[in-house]
Amino acid sequence: MISRRWGPPSVVNKDANVPLVLLHGLLGDSGDWQPVIDRLPAIRCIALDLPGHGQYRDLNVSDFEQSHQWLVAELTSRNIERYLLAGYSLGGRLALYHASREPAGLRGLLLENCHPGLPDNERAARIQHDEQWARRFEQEPLADVLADWYRQGVFADLDDAARAHQIARRLGNDGQGIATMLRATSLGKQPDLAPWLMASQLPVTYVSGKRDHKFHQLACQLANQDRRINHLVLDGGHNLHAHQPDNFARLLAEWVNQQEETSHD
Repeated sequence: MISRRWGPPSVVNKDANVPLVLLHGLLGDSGDWQPVIDRLPAIRCIALDLPGHGQYRDLNVSDFEQSHQWLVAELTSRNIERYLLAGYSLGGRLALYHASREPAGLRGLLLENCHPGLPDNERAARIQHDEQWARRFEQEPLADVLADWYRQGVFADLDDAARAHQIARRLGNDGQGIATMLRATSLGKQPDLAPWLMASQLPVTYVSGKRDHKFHQLACQLANQDRRINHLVLDGGHNLHAHQPDNFARLLAEWVNQQEETSHD
């Protein structure tokens, strides 16, 4: 595990034509990454809207494999053959599943506060838990559901002002689309990808926030089990890139540079 202070973003080789693809979390959109992208002018960043979100709010997928195929199609439509991939929360889980399918062009994976997968005996309960949320997103006023959503333990670092700001930003979502995506990509339906992480030769970095106790503990466990997983820690909660765009941009800049250096060894 590495915990460190981040200096100014280092200069990235502008001739390196390997883009950084960014995936947001549930209820977000590609614009969530914009403050980070603005701080990385030397890196070609491509932030995508997930199915059920943003410009794809009317696009549905039914499971992780369809999400993988959607991402493959998105990359193909942009003529992206080699790429780095980073994802936050749900976006991290989709990125991890995509990586586990071992696409030829993927050069490195960065996961921000995401779950590698549950053991079999915990999946049914999680599917039921997510189904309850999905029904609420379908049936209740979005503002009411979001008020409870952002009081979950994983968002404990948000004060009242930050919580209200987050709710206001998410009111543009379509509750039905969110419900559909939540069912399709429930953590209970995700394969346990920890064994794949342990066996893979792909460079993997996991970023956790010290105040997101659940995911920070998960990251520590993963890194302790496999020293090849590069664990980076920021002093923050669940949504690090949104609340610390400067620090996260510095972290990404250094990570991208490391991948470029490795690829040229």
